[in-house]
Amino acid sequence: MEIRSLDIPAEVRDFYLSSGIGNLYPPQAEAISKGLLEGRNVLAAIPTASGKTLLAELAMLKSIARGGKALYIVPLRALASEKFDRFREFSGIALKEGGVKVGISTGDFESRDEWLGSNDIIVATSEKTDSLLRNGTSWMEDITTIVVDEVHLLDSANRGPTLEVTLTKLMKLNPGCQIIALSATVGNAYEVANWLGAGLVLSEWRPTDLMEGVFYGGSINYRTSQKQVHDASGDDAINLVLDTLEDGGQCLVFESSRKNSVGFARRAGMKVAGLLDKRTRAALDDIVEQVIEAGESDTAKVLAQCIRNGTAFHHAGLNSAHRRLVEDGFRSNLIKMVASTPTLAAGLNLPARRVIVRSYKRYDPNFGMHPIPVLEYKQMAGRAGRPHLDPYGEAVLIAKSYNEMEMLFENYIEANAEDIWSKLGTENALRTHILSTIVNGFATSRDGVMEFIEATFFAHQNDTWGIVSVVDECLDFLREKKMLQGETRLTATSLGKLVSMLYIDPMSAAIIIEGLDKATHVTELTLMHLICKTPDMRQLYLRAGDYELINDLVLSRKEEFCEVPAPFRATDYEWFLGEVKTALLLLDWINERSMDDISKVFNVGDGDIHAFAELAEWLMHSLSRLAAITGHDKAGMAGSIEKRIHYGARQELMELVGIRGIGRVRARKLYDSGLHSIEEVRKADPAVLGGLLGPRTAEKLLREIGARPGIRPGGGTDGNPDPRTMDSLMESEQSTFSDFER
Repeated sequence: MEIRSLDIPAEVRDFYLSSGIGNLYPPQAEAISKGLLEGRNVLAAIPTASGKTLLAELAMLKSIARGGKALYIVPLRALASEKFDRFREFSGIALKEGGVKVGISTGDFESRDEWLGSNDIIVATSEKTDSLLRNGTSWMEDITTIVVDEVHLLDSANRGPTLEVTLTKLMKLNPGCQIIALSATVGNAYEVANWLGAGLVLSEWRPTDLMEGVFYGGSINYRTSQKQVHDASGDDAINLVLDTLEDGGQCLVFESSRKNSVGFARRAGMKVAGLLDKRTRAALDDIVEQVIEAGESDTAKVLAQCIRNGTAFHHAGLNSAHRRLVEDGFRSNLIKMVASTPTLAAGLNLPARRVIVRSYKRYDPNFGMHPIPVLEYKQMAGRAGRPHLDPYGEAVLIAKSYNEMEMLFENYIEANAEDIWSKLGTENALRTHILSTIVNGFATSRDGVMEFIEATFFAHQNDTWGIVSVVDECLDFLREKKMLQGETRLTATSLGKLVSMLYIDPMSAAIIIEGLDKATHVTELTLMHLICKTPDMRQLYLRAGDYELINDLVLSRKEEFCEVPAPFRATDYEWFLGEVKTALLLLDWINERSMDDISKVFNVGDGDIHAFAELAEWLMHSLSRLAAITGHDKAGMAGSIEKRIHYGARQELMELVGIRGIGRVRARKLYDSGLHSIEEVRKADPAVLGGLLGPRTAEKLLREIGARPGIRPGGGTDGNPDPRTMDSLMESEQSTFSDFER
């Protein structure tokens, strides 16, 4: 089917033709025949790189041409940014005055983001979409096309319930809205399509053939053939990487843990480095400089060394700048191999000639090492083969015996992805969504709540009689905690409305309010531990040696905790110590302990520290708002800590870190040099600033605060930023945890 033959505006047709897209792939043509351009709902369960995004684009642009508005829902912020960048290319399509406008919204769960309503396409995560609904954002009622990317995440215990309830609300709010659901791996796609009232496009067609095999006995074994691989290193996976690179391809290697992905990238780099040409080495050196500049910890140095050798690692412990540099370096074919945890398989557009699944087992704290789901393997395998660049794609598992090889063929290569199942039927999942459903007026009674649940995917798969008792328990809890009132007619209290708008679990709100009631001696530790008690906060696990150190701290500062469980209740007490450990990490962060020290002491990555801080900032903001509405006097203290969490700095730096481009490290340098305010920086000798921060950074700083730079490339430097700037951090106080550690 040709683009020219489609019932789309001429401007859209010309855009794709000028982009080199003249014909549709078979699955895309099938979606057109299922009514994609006629406003009908469609579920496309087709392989990665088979053109799912184009289907969404055609539907959105056709809708916009008719005066509509599109919402594109993604699971990850990184994926939101990727789609936002892509859709901004539509700005030149003259479907309306000013072209197609695109907006993105992924953070600040208490914001309505009304300004986004002026856009034609809005990209948002499922959590942000849910929060926009909770906050009564007016333009949500104007949505005419909804795209749900990675719809198989309905099966996720963490994200599934939010996605499911959000979709249910959107279908009720905009009953005539077109829904386009996309996934590469849905075992029971027909069931999801029935729930959405969608035409199903189910296909295995790929633009690049996928060859799946198992490496064993020095060869990649396919069902009907073999491919021998030269033994160049003694490590099967490294041999597979070198074989790919020598053939002109790139590799993705999926590992079972962060530690393994880093270790493999380092080992493989020793071999890959010998295959790099001069031009590639020079380009990699540029990336290395950016990596070092974008990180405070040893991780940056390890990553830089790997990239210098043409390899990299990728996992959630990296900070966002490092992840972006790795992704861009791989896309531009400078980084030849990336070793990753499964984070990279979750929707990001990063294909490679060969995907190697080095371990098909993952560690589970409840079960130890156990096999990954077929769905996860299919997500990884789907990354193999770059359209228009690779003649084929290969996905390779590694076996240690013939029997294991046969098992891998049967359980992964020849198996279908598992069915996806709603995870909405638990009290933890339902509690927050029942409250928001009542706050937003989707239900005003117990029967209304049940009627809403009847419209969910959970009800499509299950009889709802079994969930009635769970709903009643949730309603009783919300009444008891004064978030709901009424028996026959249910209404949200002012507290209930605030909890819903803050986008926190009602259990978190109850814990915070009760903790504030019990607290007698409130310090930073008190409030930080209080937010770490909530189910919305990630927890650090205790490691060998942690128990005694943290227990000693608790005993010495017992009066600062709202409540300390009895030590003889071993499970409860250990969980409590884990909460305290998490609070200590955050206290180290706001007291300016270096990223490297925090990483080493708590065994976390830069990305983890930022993730903890982001969650803590949101929860401390919530604590401040809850303290204010319930009459506690610690709202101001919590607000101050919230700001410090945002910047990772002490109170005295708050004015300086507010300057764009001046983070906590540079702000501390300025402060300790006697420059305590923006006004003092403005009056400072530019040469002094150049010596402290490097001339380029100092020039940017002075422009930012409206001062005249006038900095000479001298100032004690060679004209480049001081290489020590990103590595040094002056600390006037060590962390409480490290005192006990020593």
